[in-house]
Order: sequence, then structure tokens, then C-alpha cells
Amino acid sequence: MNTLSSRPVIVAKPSSASHCIECDARHRSVCNAIGERDLERLAAVANPRKLERGQVFIEEGRPAIDFFNITSGTVKLYKMLPDGRQQITGFAGSGHFLGLAVSETYAFTAEAIEPIELCRFSRPKLRTLLDDFPALEKRLLETACNELVAAQEQMLLLGRKTARERVASFLATRHGESSACGKLSDRISLPMTRAEIADYLGLTIETVSRTLTRFKSEGKIALPSRDEVELLDPHWLLDVAAGQDSHTASFV
Repeated sequence: MNTLSSRPVIVAKPSSASHCIECDARHRSVCNAIGERDLERLAAVANPRKLERGQVFIEEGRPAIDFFNITSGTVKLYKMLPDGRQQITGFAGSGHFLGLAVSETYAFTAEAIEPIELCRFSRPKLRTLLDDFPALEKRLLETACNELVAAQEQMLLLGRKTARERVASFLATRHGESSACGKLSDRISLPMTRAEIADYLGLTIETVSRTLTRFKSEGKIALPSRDEVELLDPHWLLDVAAGQDSHTASFV
């Protein structure tokens, strides 16, 4: 595990209003609460960075002194179990805002699983910005509420859904996030390993691989590469994720 302190970080040029204007993630992140005429204020407190695969930028238990806005790439979020194992609790991509801790320390670890770009905001500087832009504070509250909903969905996924439904739900979520990023293709990226998907879904690697192979044999998906899935029938996938599938009862 490589942290920001143990491995060189490629620091981008100092942020400017043009950096924020050109940011592809701005329109779907908390930053869109600030209008273009005030982006200079936002840029003044943003510290854009590029991280390599494997770098950790949030560490569970460390003081929660910064916020992070992912502008490109994917990170995995996980907690450490007492015996040293990881439990992946989610994946975050472009537009996700991380670090909204309810205590003085971070509740999870965030690690890049591919090269990523992010903006780092110190808490004191962002608080000053919140005083002048109430709309930004409202967006942060909405983000916190969305995180709560996501946690409830994860509890449902792990507690009640079959393996088939879990894999379908995961693919449907990835497709939805891809669409939100403006990618209209039914080909979705899976930068995470099969082991990471299995950990997140509470399944074995074999079950994840077998389920994807079965979806492919049914003519519902294609697997052009190990890190891509093409959805041939997105509506069917949503039905499976919702438990409306004839195979669900017999396939676990």
C-alpha cells in the first residue's frame, strides 16, 4: 500500500479558474454549486493532483483534515478488519466527493486502482468558502445523504440478494455512473480486479467469474476484454438486479 507520504506525487500546475472551467467532472460534482464567475474562489482553495495506481490518499483512522473531489479515474474504498484483511465498501469515480467524516478521523481508506486525478481541499479553507456560498453547503449535505442511501443499498445487496442479482446490480450501477459521465455506450469499464469485485459483493472470485460467463452464454453481455463488459440487453440487467428474473431462484 503506497501512501501520499511514501511515494512521489505528481503535482499539477497551480489551480486556476480555467482549470475548473475545463474540468469534465465539475458539472456532476459538488463544485457545480459555484457559478463560473466565482470559480476563481474555488480554484484558489483547490489543490489538483495526479496519483498512480496503488496510491492511498485517505487512510482509515487518520485525522480527517482534507476533502477530495475525484475528477478522473476510479478508487476503491475499504475498511481494515482486525485480522488485517480488507473489506471493500465501495468504488468511487469521477465526480465523487470524499472525506465527509462524521468524526475527527477518516472511517475508511481510499486507494487508486488506476491512474487518477483529484482536487484536494483543506477543511479550514473549504469552510471559509461555505460561509460565502450556501449552495455549496447544500450540495455537500446532498452528497452525505446519497452516501447514506448507498450504504443502505449495500446492506440490501449483501443481506438479501442472490449472487446473480449482486453481479447484475454491480454492472447496472457501473453503467449508470458511466452514463452520468456522458458516456452513452453500453460498454462499461471495470478497472477493478475480479477479486476486488468479489470482495465488494461478498462472493468468491469463482462465483463472480461464473456469473459473468453465464450472462455471456445467455447472450446478455459480451466480454471484449478483462476490464470491459458490453451490455447487450441493459433492460434485462435491471430486471435481474431487481430480482425479476426466472433464473434467480435456481442460480446462486
